[in-house]
Amino acid sequence: MKNPIHKRLEKLESWQHITFITCLCERMYPNYHLFCQVTNQQENARIYHNILNLVWEYLTVKDVKINFDNQLEKLENIIPDINDYDFYGIVPAVDACEALSELLHTIIAGSTLEQAVKVSQLSIQTVAIFLETELERELSEQELKNSDEIEQELDIQWQIYRLLNECEKRDISLISGLKTDLREQMISNIGIKIDC
Repeated sequence: MKNPIHKRLEKLESWQHITFITCLCERMYPNYHLFCQVTNQQENARIYHNILNLVWEYLTVKDVKINFDNQLEKLENIIPDINDYDFYGIVPAVDACEALSELLHTIIAGSTLEQAVKVSQLSIQTVAIFLETELERELSEQELKNSDEIEQELDIQWQIYRLLNECEKRDISLISGLKTDLREQMISNIGIKIDC
């Protein structure tokens, strides 16, 4: 599905791309958290969240030193195998891990625009698959565009983009504010709510 935001992301700087991706990962985290709860792997959810915390720290603390190769290794150890589970919850859980993996690769390798677009599409795709699973049929692009869930996902991505786009330079209070807002809501892109 084409999202006009992808062209606009080109205007942002790398710290803005990384913040954008981190926000989307934060929104996908409850999907992974719920999967871990259902499958009795709460420790994995804690590891995922710790990695995310380190990225927020990287964005807000000057000269902080974090070994992201090491964090990527930790993440790779907690990605569930989609073939080991036969229920829908595995799909958004793996998507959440893929998004976080893209985020870490972005920080390590530094190619931020491509990854920002990729994670934006991945988050939309998670919502699309959720809708198709619920309705038990494939949806056309038009049906997806008209759905409240996709509309909401696009709105939130635009809100994050607009806030970042208004910044001339890295704004620590804005980044911290985005983190706080997302953590207070703790609602995922497919409506999973968790209490932390």
